[in-house]
Amino acid sequence: MRTGGIDASQIQAMIAQLKAHATKPGLTPPVIQTEPAAVPKAEFSDALKTALDGVNASAKDAEVLGKKFAMGDDSVSLSDVMISQQKASINFQAAIQVRNKLVSAYHDIMNMQV
Repeated sequence: MRTGGIDASQIQAMIAQLKAHATKPGLTPPVIQTEPAAVPKAEFSDALKTALDGVNASAKDAEVLGKKFAMGDDSVSLSDVMISQQKASINFQAAIQVRNKLVSAYHDIMNMQV
């Protein structure tokens, strides 16, 4: 049975909570939640910043590995340097493509008739 958007079982559960709490002297009334807790929303700007930070980090890692290899560090192989540089390049190209799509969408929206 539905009563004003709340099930009868929910009403009975709330009444039982109130009765149980009323038998305990000196306590404050309980807080009864009827709505689920709010889930934090993901912001586009935060996601974009995280992605750009990842691109920057991969470029820095590639640069550090390249410098280590150039200085003669035996723990860094040429294949590691080349792989890290290719990863950085791919990440950068992907970021450029995302930027181009965003600019294109912005222009499309700005050119719409209202």
